Order: sequence, then structure tokens, then C-alpha cells
Amino acid sequence: MTTATTPGQGPLTGVRVIELAGIGPGPFAAMLLADLGADVVRVDRPGGPGLGIDPGHDVTNRNKRSVVVDLKAPDGPARVLALAARADILVEGYRPGVAERLGVGPEACHARNPRLVYGRMTGWGQDGPLAPRAGHDIAYIAVTGALGLIGRPGEPPPAPANLLGDYAGGSLYLVVGVLAALHHARVSGTGQVVDAAVVDGTAHLASMIHGMAAAGAWQDRRGANLLDGGCPYYGTYETADGAHMAVGALEPRFYDEFVTLLGLPEHAGARTDPTRWDALREAVAARFRTRTRDEWTALFDGTDACVAPVLSLREAPHHPHLAARGTFTDHGGLLQPAPAPRFSATPTAVRTGPALPGAGTADVARDWDVPELTEGQE
Repeated sequence: MTTATTPGQGPLTGVRVIELAGIGPGPFAAMLLADLGADVVRVDRPGGPGLGIDPGHDVTNRNKRSVVVDLKAPDGPARVLALAARADILVEGYRPGVAERLGVGPEACHARNPRLVYGRMTGWGQDGPLAPRAGHDIAYIAVTGALGLIGRPGEPPPAPANLLGDYAGGSLYLVVGVLAALHHARVSGTGQVVDAAVVDGTAHLASMIHGMAAAGAWQDRRGANLLDGGCPYYGTYETADGAHMAVGALEPRFYDEFVTLLGLPEHAGARTDPTRWDALREAVAARFRTRTRDEWTALFDGTDACVAPVLSLREAPHHPHLAARGTFTDHGGLLQPAPAPRFSATPTAVRTGPALPGAGTADVARDWDVPELTEGQE
């Protein structure tokens, strides 16, 4: 764990981004752009989002500035369009057609700025039978087949937080899309609309597994495959103190080291013999239950057996490797993951804490030369 002190900027320094405030993947994508150095202005709505946390603790709003605009007010759309005229990227997460009805859709924005990259973040996408319907991460990943990959056979699939759909299948694909479109805009002078849908990105994440299934190397059911808990040397096991260890000893030499250190040399030949996997699983589970998580962590430390302790969110920042790398950082007393990835020439940092709604209005009006943002304010 480190303390953020260096006022880094990042490789996107000079890029201007508008984020029309929402929840879920849109704010996270905008945070990533801000972490990379972009000047991100979050356009908050009066009263805030319908589902959110205390703005002072919402790290997805770090490295940003916030203005408050009521898009339903007569002058609201004009204020956003004035920002769009000076921006490189705009990110919105409304249902299809809502931005158009509010007067800030792609056509209106491109009329003011033909080079603008207009990023649209939704769960279902801009078209298709479900496009106008409400939804959340768990429904999006359910229909892609990704949720059905997770969990034990014979039990309901567990809810994997919102990491797989919202952030992996949604935010990261939106960021890749808008950065690719920004490159195109700078080469051609022409902006475009990026349609990032959680269902599309999540389906795309499973490309390797679809290939394995086509080759007959993956069964279309849970708990029967190499990477879904079906394999006894790729999974999790309970320890004597009720904690857990994660095992990923896939390759032959890693597996051999694993069973040797675990004290199960008689199972050395079970790696390639699925008929012996049930016995192997029972033996591994029984052995792990004989010691605590910390004792097993110490035993496997410094080896290539590919075994690691399963840590909680509060424990993770104190893991020796993560602490040494500064994977987590403290800014203003708020412990949070540090920006990623890392750059040798344009290092990134947590420059500012979460943007409080409206706190950046005066500075944005000055820096972006949009005086109408402060008109009517005392």
C-alpha cells in the first residue's frame, strides 16, 4: 500500500471527456479515462442518481470535476452542447432514445462538434428486442451464457458482484471503443458513435471457451471442465480455520510441486486421469482442512505450486506482493485501488478525491471557456 503524492497526469493528458452522470459501467469507464490523465467533467443531475453512495466515498468519481446541469430545464441541453463543442469524448449511459429526447443525442452533439466521439454505454445495446428494457449486470451476463459457467453443479449460479458484466464486459469495452474511435477521429477528422453493450462485451470475453467447446474440449455444463471447478487442481478449498486457499496448479511441473508440498505424492499420476479426480479432490480437501490459511500460505510461499490465500477486500491491500507494488493507494484517507495499467513515460496517479456534485463548476467554466455554466449562479 502506498500514499498517493505524485501529481501524475498520464497518457491521455489533454483529452477532454464529458460524462453524463449515471451508475455502474459509465462512471467506471470515465474514471479509467480520468486515471489515464483525461480531463473528465461529470455532468451531475440535481438530486444525484437514484442509486449511489456518499459522493465523498465514491472512488469511481476520482480524478474528475463535476458540474450540475438540469437537462430538463430550458437551458440545460445548451449547457451540455457547449461542453460537447469543446470535448473529444462524451460518455452517456441512458436507455436508447433518452439522450435524444433530452436534446443531447449524437446528432445534436455532432452538429456542434463533428469530431466528437460519442460513447453509449448500455446493458442491452442500442437495438434489439430488449434494448428499451431495464436491467442490471446479473441479467445481462445471464443471457450471454457467462453466468451459467459459474458455480457448483446442482446449485444456482452465484451472483459474482458486478465485475464480470458492468465493468469487464461493459466499462472496459467502452474505453477500448472510445479510444479507438478517438484515434480514428484524429486521423480522419470524423467522430462517430460507439455502441458498447454489456451483453456484447461479456459474450466476447468468453471467446476462448466457445472455441474450446467447438473443439470438444469444454462441456456445456458447470463444474465439469478445467477452469470451472470441475478439475480438482484448479479450484478453492476450505482450511482448518474456515478460510480458503485457491489452487491453480495446471501445468505438469506446477502440479507435481503442488501434490508434493501438500504431502500427497501417491496422487502424482492423477493429473491426466479424470477417473481419479474424485479421489484426488477428497484427498486435497481433507489435507487442506488440517491447517489454517496462514499456515498453508507460509508452506506454499516462494514455490511454483500456484497456490494463494483467498483474501477479503480489507485484507488484500496488506498482501506483501500488492503492498510492494503499490496496487492500493491512500488518498485523503480513502484507501482504494491505484490506477492501472502502469506507464513508463506518462505515469498515472490518484490526483484528486471523488468529485463532489457541482464543486468544479467555476473551474470548468473557466478552463473550457463555457461561461454559460455559471450563468444564473450567485
